[in-house]
Amino acid sequence: MKEVIFIRKNMQKWKDTEALIRHMSKTDPAEIANTYEDVSADLAFTQTHYPESDLVPYLNSLALVLHNCIYGNKQQRASRLITFWTEEIPHEVYNNRWMMILALALFIFSAIVGVFSCVQHPDFVRTIMGDQYVEMTLRNIEQGEPMAVYGNETSGSMMLGITLNNIWVSFYTYISGMLTCFGTAYFMLVNGVMCGAFMTFCYQHGVLTDCLESMWMHGVIEITSIIVAGGAGLTLGKGWLFPGSYPRKASFTRAAKSSVKIIIGLVPFFIIAGFIESYITRHTEMPEAAKLIIIGTSLLAMIGYFIYLPYKTRQKIS
Repeated sequence: MKEVIFIRKNMQKWKDTEALIRHMSKTDPAEIANTYEDVSADLAFTQTHYPESDLVPYLNSLALVLHNCIYGNKQQRASRLITFWTEEIPHEVYNNRWMMILALALFIFSAIVGVFSCVQHPDFVRTIMGDQYVEMTLRNIEQGEPMAVYGNETSGSMMLGITLNNIWVSFYTYISGMLTCFGTAYFMLVNGVMCGAFMTFCYQHGVLTDCLESMWMHGVIEITSIIVAGGAGLTLGKGWLFPGSYPRKASFTRAAKSSVKIIIGLVPFFIIAGFIESYITRHTEMPEAAKLIIIGTSLLAMIGYFIYLPYKTRQKIS
């Protein structure tokens, strides 16, 4: 086939390709892929039959743009997924670090309130934990297995239930920030009081060591994540309550975009905590050293991701 006939036959298709490239962001990816195949076939034909023609660089440029759109975007998406977890979330944690510190302070304060209340009124724990849970724990203590509650269900169903519950609690704590900071602060206080009261209850019955070892194997990750969710909720509330120099709506939108990344970042940690609680914590007979290793490793991981990495990321951006 003569070159002029080949050009005449395919000119309109190439013009359509140029138009597609100009509106690539609005084009169906499948159409881009099909166009790339057609242009690549025409380029191969041209290189074979008209190697000196100006068509070669022209078609090559079209094919290159289409190639970068298809495969370059895949690379960017993969890269973005990595940077989302390693840079974006730590960056948002750093930006909202004072809200995280405030959430931690609220939790510690409420835990102290729980301890004091339980010391003053031993039945206070029943108000917080419920009579059924307290009676079950007392029976387990009498049987010499104070933490037997972790072995009452099958591991799979227990993990699903615990993980979904923890994600729901963290989301509810976060979304309560829409009621200004007070909604989130309330849930932080409730969780802290429960934690403090239950540990005091275990101390009063001589099983504090068993309680700490079993509870904190998964609790380091779980409770840290709830505190971080509280910080995200306080960030959301602060954006609405204290807009600063921004219009209130714009301030709230900025706070929501920032804090929702943190909430998304907590999901894997709740899954890990659910796995530990369902499959590992139930083995109360495991050596104390093994429990301490799990607790220590979890603590290092949480400090690394929510304290060290945010500061490291901030230095990198600066």
